[in-house]
Amino acid sequence: MTALLEIKDLHAYYGKSHVLHGVDMTVGEGEIVSLLGRNGVGRSTTVKSTMGQVNVTGSIRFKGEQLVGLKAFEIAYKGLGYVPENRDIFPTLSVEQNLILGEKKGRKSRWSLGDMYRMFPRLKERQHTPAGVLSGGEQQMLTLCRTLMGDPDLIMIDEPTEGLAPKIVELVAEYLKELKNRGISVLLVEQKLAIALEISQRVYVMGHGSIVFEGTPAALRGNAAVRKEWLEV
Repeated sequence: MTALLEIKDLHAYYGKSHVLHGVDMTVGEGEIVSLLGRNGVGRSTTVKSTMGQVNVTGSIRFKGEQLVGLKAFEIAYKGLGYVPENRDIFPTLSVEQNLILGEKKGRKSRWSLGDMYRMFPRLKERQHTPAGVLSGGEQQMLTLCRTLMGDPDLIMIDEPTEGLAPKIVELVAEYLKELKNRGISVLLVEQKLAIALEISQRVYVMGHGSIVFEGTPAALRGNAAVRKEWLEV
């Protein structure tokens, strides 16, 4: 499988605080990869670093091009999408206006408004509603779809099921499978082990700013020691 995203010896810093310690990981074309670990171990910092939002050293290559040193908007235009944990919707704009803002000028998208509304009919029902009055689950759907409207080749999603009702969690899982079916790669930061193991081809486990495990979901299921030390509460 061809590597779409290659991270090598990545170190990240918030001021004098050294958060990531030599992270190595890859995401292949059309692959769903999950990054697992407890809160505070550096998972979100990894995706923020990839998106140019954190001071780093090391190498981050996307489709063979070096991303370190580029601004976030330049990285996005290369085809890398990012769904942050805090959702970042525009509350006073309508659902449809939020979606249209996700489009990239001059880039023909594989996705349309109709695609978004078919995947999440609730957004169609609320298309003229200000985004700020949507429920948490609806706002998560909107953020996911807005990122897709920019037609990324790889989408990084930070904790998409956090705080959502079980029925909405199932919808998000189906959405992620749909991305893979359309050939879009996914790097998923997720707390819920069951979802990550169900939809991923490979998983990484992070602890104290470093990768402590890499393998298939089956290998992680069979490794009780890793789960106990780095994942279970």
